[in-house]
Amino acid sequence: MIRQVWWKIISVLLLLYTLIMGLLVPLNPGIIHVSPSSANTGDQLQLQVEGYNSFYSSEQGAIRAWLKLDDKNSLAATSVKVLNDRQLQLNFSIPAFLPVKDRVKDLTLILDNPKDGASVLPSAVFITQDSIDPVIGQKAWVNTPISNLSERKAFTFPFRNILGETIRNQYFHVPLWFAMIFLFLFSVIYSTRYLRTFDADNDRRALALTTTGVIFGILGLVTGALWAKNTWGAYWSWDIKQNMTAVALLIYFAYFILRGAFQDEEKRARLGAVYNIFAFVALIPLIFVIPRLVDSLHPGAGGNPAFGGDDLDNTMRMVFYPAGIGWTLFGFWIASIAYRTARLQAIAEEE
Repeated sequence: MIRQVWWKIISVLLLLYTLIMGLLVPLNPGIIHVSPSSANTGDQLQLQVEGYNSFYSSEQGAIRAWLKLDDKNSLAATSVKVLNDRQLQLNFSIPAFLPVKDRVKDLTLILDNPKDGASVLPSAVFITQDSIDPVIGQKAWVNTPISNLSERKAFTFPFRNILGETIRNQYFHVPLWFAMIFLFLFSVIYSTRYLRTFDADNDRRALALTTTGVIFGILGLVTGALWAKNTWGAYWSWDIKQNMTAVALLIYFAYFILRGAFQDEEKRARLGAVYNIFAFVALIPLIFVIPRLVDSLHPGAGGNPAFGGDDLDNTMRMVFYPAGIGWTLFGFWIASIAYRTARLQAIAEEE
């Protein structure tokens, strides 16, 4: 008995682990936003900073702040005032000239304290200079190197300025798609077996796997749309990745329509098997090839890599990979139930 259900038990345990760890582990401290977001050269800039999961009050006097221009130039805050655990007031003296030729330059805000570690907000402030003279700017710019940054020693997920708490969707949206791919792959294997043996059981298995794969694909599309609303501002942005996945699912919807168009079981199974192979062949370029050739908002598209340091760190991998295995095994469990149901129905009809 245990030999037959061990993988089902593992799927449940992995999904419970994913839910508990994925939803309860806190995010690293970060910076939500600053105000004002623009200034001119020569200004005495006073920044109001709002932090996230931060503990500024407990680190009075130990907080350091910089505005980073580039890898060689950074400007330290002249003063740091703690308002509460989540709010700071920073003062910067912006030189009269910047050491670059750009009229407008975005600066990155970096905060550091022993308790929270280092926090970064890219493009926090845009500085405009009316007169451009990089030579004078090099002399006027008082460079303060960023060094000895603190490291927070705790099991936390990374804070990404755009994603925030929605980064936890990584454990649901992406693994659902991975599970879908494996379900479709095995459905093709059984469709191929059917074309070789004409065993109705192989067709039933292929149908159960494809049905479950489509359900997982829909869930992946829905979770992706919810994520897009938070990060891109709309549920559907007509992004190339969204469009291609929708087309791929529509191709699989046609699989069910095709099967429903035939009353003869053998003809339905044979044409369904052929179409299932075609659908999977079309799925690969639609999801994995075409989006990489076109600019896209989605990670892993437009030539930018997915699952890099900006998407997953070591703590996230400890939940992400178990989530992928758990959702995949759970999908096969659902497919096995659908197959057994179809088989029992066929036996009942024969009797």
